[in-house]
Amino acid sequence: MADPMWLRLRQIALVAEKLAPVEEALIDVLGIEVCFRDPGIDYFGLENALLPIGNQLLEVVAPIKPDTAGGRYLERRDGDGGYMVITQCNDHAPRRARVADLGIRIVNQFDSSEFRNMQLHPKDTGGSFFEIDEVLGANAHDPDGPWEPAGKDWQRARRLDRVTGILAAEIQADDPQRLAARWSEIAEIPLSEEDGNPSLPLENATVRFVPCTDGRPEGLGGIDIACADKAAILAAAEARDVVSGEDQVFLCGMRINLK
Repeated sequence: MADPMWLRLRQIALVAEKLAPVEEALIDVLGIEVCFRDPGIDYFGLENALLPIGNQLLEVVAPIKPDTAGGRYLERRDGDGGYMVITQCNDHAPRRARVADLGIRIVNQFDSSEFRNMQLHPKDTGGSFFEIDEVLGANAHDPDGPWEPAGKDWQRARRLDRVTGILAAEIQADDPQRLAARWSEIAEIPLSEEDGNPSLPLENATVRFVPCTDGRPEGLGGIDIACADKAAILAAAEARDVVSGEDQVFLCGMRINLK
C-alpha cells in the first residue's frame, strides 16, 4: 500500500565558483545533458544548469556577482560542493504546518498553479539546504512527470547510457546522529541504518548522515548514482584525473559513488 504522505528525492543542487567547467566535466564523465537554465535565478545573483539523471535532476548554480548566498556558501564550505537536497511531496500543507510547528525558518517559498515550493533555512535544519516542493496538475505525482524548476520538457534531455538515477545523498556532520534525528523530525520519517550510519529512507532514495572525514565542514558531501555503464564513467574520469576511489569519482567538490 502506498504511503499516504510520501517524500521523494527529486533534485540535488551543487554550487560552484564557475559554472562552465563543472558543467563540462559532468557532461563528459556522466554522459548527461543540460535540459534547462533558469533565467529567474539571476535575481539571486546566480546562473545555473539542470541536467536529468533518470527522473531526477542534478543542478549546478554559480554566482555571477559578489555577495550572494551561493557565494557565501562556497566560502563556508571551502569551495565547490553540495548545496541543496530537494524533495517532492504529495501534500504540501501538512509539510508547511510541520515546519511551522518546529519553528524552522523558511528562506524562500512560493505557490503557483503548477508548483509549491518551500526552502528551509540550513541553520535550522543543519547539514544543507532541505527543500520540500509539490507539483500540481496533470501527472503531478508521476516519477517521470513535470518538474517546474527543470523547464517544460526536461525529459527530452534525459540520457540513460551511463547513469539512470540518484540513489542517495550523503551529508557529513560533526554529529551525524543528531543531524539525522533533526531531518527525521522534519520529514516525519523514522530513521534506518546503512553501513553503521543513520539514514533517512525516502520513497526512491536515502539521505545518509556520516562523520566529517575530508577536512571540510558540515554539508552535502556526496551522492550515490545508479550506473548503466560504470566502465565508461571511470574511463572518462580517468582521462580528467578525477577518479577518487575504486567506484568513485570526484566532481564539483562531491564524492560521486557509482552503484
